[in-house]
Amino acid sequence: MRKGYRSHYRGRAAKLAVIASTAALSLLGCSDKKSKHAEAGPVPVLISTAVSMNVPRELQEIGTVEALNTVAITARVSGQLLRVGFQQGQEVSKGQMLFLIDPAPYQSALAQARANFDRDSAAKANAERTVARYQDLVGKGYVTRQDYETAVTTAAELKATVEADRSLLHTASLNLGYCTIAAPIAGRTGNLLVTPGNLVTANGSNPLVIINQLSPIDVRFSLPEARLGEVRRLAQKDSLGVWASSTEDTAKLAEGKLTFVDNAIDRTTGTIVLKATFPNRDRALWPGQFVRAHLVLGNQAGAVVVPTPSVQTSQQGTFVFVVAPGDTVQLRTVIAGTELKGMTVIERGVAAGEKVVSDGAMQLVPGSKVVAKSGLVPAAAPEASPR
Repeated sequence: MRKGYRSHYRGRAAKLAVIASTAALSLLGCSDKKSKHAEAGPVPVLISTAVSMNVPRELQEIGTVEALNTVAITARVSGQLLRVGFQQGQEVSKGQMLFLIDPAPYQSALAQARANFDRDSAAKANAERTVARYQDLVGKGYVTRQDYETAVTTAAELKATVEADRSLLHTASLNLGYCTIAAPIAGRTGNLLVTPGNLVTANGSNPLVIINQLSPIDVRFSLPEARLGEVRRLAQKDSLGVWASSTEDTAKLAEGKLTFVDNAIDRTTGTIVLKATFPNRDRALWPGQFVRAHLVLGNQAGAVVVPTPSVQTSQQGTFVFVVAPGDTVQLRTVIAGTELKGMTVIERGVAAGEKVVSDGAMQLVPGSKVVAKSGLVPAAAPEASPR
């Protein structure tokens, strides 16, 4: 038992020795790293000053551009396509002729329907005159009651025939009009799916062309339900501005207004759908495009902002390097807010007037000594977002 105990003790002692050696090497490595930075001298960096200013309060979400109206053009009558009145991809105006289907069969059908209507209208008028004449004669005994009733029945039948003819005449007139297909909305045409000479069928499953309305146009995006109350409260006071940028940068593409808040929250995602409408006269937005929607909620007074490159991210979170007295840097954990025009709002962690490293942070560790590249560079004010 004593021999086993001594063996177990010697094993634990060996393990503790290995751990102590590893820790010593680690500390030596950190010491070497810091000493190397110290030996290399001050690190040249760009230094900016955190400033306090009024900045727009925004909510940013990725959204999708949607056409305000989309129309799939189909034929309402069958026939041979004679002419196409536009180039595919061209913008068309409301009422512009798009397609012409051979009208000859429908012109013939209209002529026949009109002839039938005229013929039966004449017979109806004659039957009504006969009824009027028999009405006086039946009382005097010159016409039998049966002949009078037969005349009344004939007049009623012809009246119904004329009404049926009128309906057929109207249908034939409509069909002839349907041979010319006009644009129901102004917009941009897509791929032309049929060419002149082909036969088209009425109400076919495949459209002849699709038109998307581009001006105005919508951007659809979603917000967390926690933001719904604030958005609704502010929207009741005034219309909320929305501006759109690309997903890669913050360059403004278009300005619009919030026009729609959905009537239910998606319980799967915990978000609610909103839409903003943009005039889009310059066609900066395109259906199906992904954009960043910036919903403007007002201005945030006294916000602390720093250049966006100052804000770094690690596994421990978001941080900046703050330049302390003696030109050494401290790693400061921060909570970053809205990003505007190359500037980022710091919700917590940095005070106005403090100096931060805005370029060269990759070469730094806490305690590194720094020197300004080109002197102190103050933070620039971001442009105000539209209301």
